Amino acid sequence: MFAIPLGILMGTFPSIRSLMEPIIGVVRYMPAPAFIPLLVIYLGIGETSKIMLIFIGTIFFNTLMIMDAVKFIPQELIEVTYTLGGTRKQVLFKVITPYIIPNIIDTFRVNMAAAWNLVVVAELVAADNGLGKRILLAQKFLRTDEIFACLIVLGIIGFALDLSFRLFLQWTCKWSITR
Repeated sequence: MFAIPLGILMGTFPSIRSLMEPIIGVVRYMPAPAFIPLLVIYLGIGETSKIMLIFIGTIFFNTLMIMDAVKFIPQELIEVTYTLGGTRKQVLFKVITPYIIPNIIDTFRVNMAAAWNLVVVAELVAADNGLGKRILLAQKFLRTDEIFACLIVLGIIGFALDLSFRLFLQWTCKWSITR
């Protein structure tokens, strides 16, 4: 959720974009799994470190995708709002935000796959439980059947998450042409 306001601000205000884009440009190329040792040291092997890994691994891509969605809003919509006496706040909340809601949902849908992969990676490296930990234990005992079963479960859960985002998009954004 942190990516939404940051992406909107970066897409709307060039000064914020020029301040944040270089920082995001550098940090987004740091592989999120490389942060796992630091997260384990500072946060332990619990859920907090997994949540932070997902945050680190998705925030920058979500922010940039939302920023791009804002940048591609037809300028005519914004100009008409100002011509009709709209304020900057009204443009932001009554034009820009509603226009990009379908893009926000789709951004989260696309990056959910990355988040799901990061959960499994975190569980493979440092976890007490979870499917990633189960795969790791199955590997130690050469239980390939259990590994395949876990992979199938991961695929089904991922597919269900993707489908739920698509249905949510269709249900909430009936006007959207991005289906």
